[in-house]
Amino acid sequence: MRTRRFDIAPDASILPITIAALILLAAIGGDTVRLAGRYEREAVLDGELWRLVTGHLVHLGWSHTVLNLAGLALVWALFASALRGMHGLWVLVASIAAIDAGFLINEPQLDWYVGFSGVLHGLFAAGVIASIRAREPEAWLLGALFVVKLGWEQLIGPVPLTAKMAGGAVIENAHLYGALGGACAGLLALRLRLRSARL
Repeated sequence: MRTRRFDIAPDASILPITIAALILLAAIGGDTVRLAGRYEREAVLDGELWRLVTGHLVHLGWSHTVLNLAGLALVWALFASALRGMHGLWVLVASIAAIDAGFLINEPQLDWYVGFSGVLHGLFAAGVIASIRAREPEAWLLGALFVVKLGWEQLIGPVPLTAKMAGGAVIENAHLYGALGGACAGLLALRLRLRSARL
């Protein structure tokens, strides 16, 4: 069955609208909300666990916020049907969990982090997997470009101009961890759907 684009059904749009609203509210809160919500390793280890979630909702400033909101709109334009309902929520949670685990286990030198771009990479990865399963003609191209981008970031560094547009340093590993979390969630969902289809 072909995945529909630009799906505006309520269960396809409620998640991105909720995410966008939370990101905008955090941006309106300015530095106070940013400092209280950003991922800070020492604060998390001291018990401020909300930062594991809120760190992905706060941003460096308005340019960073707008950049991530544009990314959210693009991901939903491409993969709305694949990320609708509980599946989108599951991918969101898996992506956030993968990024946070990656930071805590592999990035002890990372003192703090803000932004939604890592989660966007997780949503994109899951969307590509669903599109490949649905035999979307552009799915393999999108997947290949996505892998090239991740490879570039790991081997060379940030994609040109992204740091300037975001207004600060890009944490490339957040994109990798998010993509791995989203891909795992997408593959698990695919396996469960295939199993239920056989029953």
